[in-house]
Amino acid sequence: MPRISRISIAPVRGLALEHPESVDLGPTGVLEDRRFYLTDDAGRLLDRIRFGPLVRIGAHTDPGGSTLRLTFPDGEVVDGEVELGDPVETFVYNRLAVGHLVSGPWAEAIGRFVGRPVRLVRCDRPGGTRSRNAVSLIGDGSLAELAKWLDVSGVDGRRFRMLFEVSSLRAHEEDRWIGGRVAIGTSILSITHPDARCAITTQHPETGAPDLDTLRTIIAYRGLREGKKIDFGVLGEVVRSGVVDVGDEVLPLAREAGDEPGAPDYDRLLLSSMG
Repeated sequence: MPRISRISIAPVRGLALEHPESVDLGPTGVLEDRRFYLTDDAGRLLDRIRFGPLVRIGAHTDPGGSTLRLTFPDGEVVDGEVELGDPVETFVYNRLAVGHLVSGPWAEAIGRFVGRPVRLVRCDRPGGTRSRNAVSLIGDGSLAELAKWLDVSGVDGRRFRMLFEVSSLRAHEEDRWIGGRVAIGTSILSITHPDARCAITTQHPETGAPDLDTLRTIIAYRGLREGKKIDFGVLGEVVRSGVVDVGDEVLPLAREAGDEPGAPDYDRLLLSSMG
């Protein structure tokens, strides 16, 4: 039976992941996940595409985003209550994030680390740098298949920064859930889309240094989706809020009237990847 093997959230987009044993899953996902993000002094998004070592900074916040603690590689800790300043809007790839600048010592400390001025923003809406697909999911079989094509002993799922990693799945079995629903813990998810990946997946999940050619390898055995998207894992919406714990079963549900079937191309890719 598939089960949740790891939960990952990023309180500040692009910084280190946290791995809670349990999360409350609501319509916008996990409240603490991606509640904050960074921009440069010109207001452009600053993430690991532009500076991979951001992942070396630990971050923790509460569900309300009212406190923030950052832990730097040299042991420096910046911790305190969040005070908001001016409103800002930021383009996050194809989306518009709306929030407020955060006053206090955090931006200055991050700026020293990256060697340039930065601004810290708290999203007005929890999950505000995401689309409505608030949940991401990847199976261990998919990671094992990628490792085989990369000719390495294993691929750490943290480099894909998925909310849920799932054990006991065949290679890309999660793709067959697209258009259907799954129950996890006390929540129910609608699995809606494949997850298009970017160059961050080529970076080591602890150092941010490029170390695996994930993108070209995925293209080599899976091909490209329309729009030249490189898919690995799936995205979903929260149909019923609930609590999800590490170890919870992941149960695909019978399709309901109106559910769209999974894309035939993904059924074909699943079969081909299984040999």
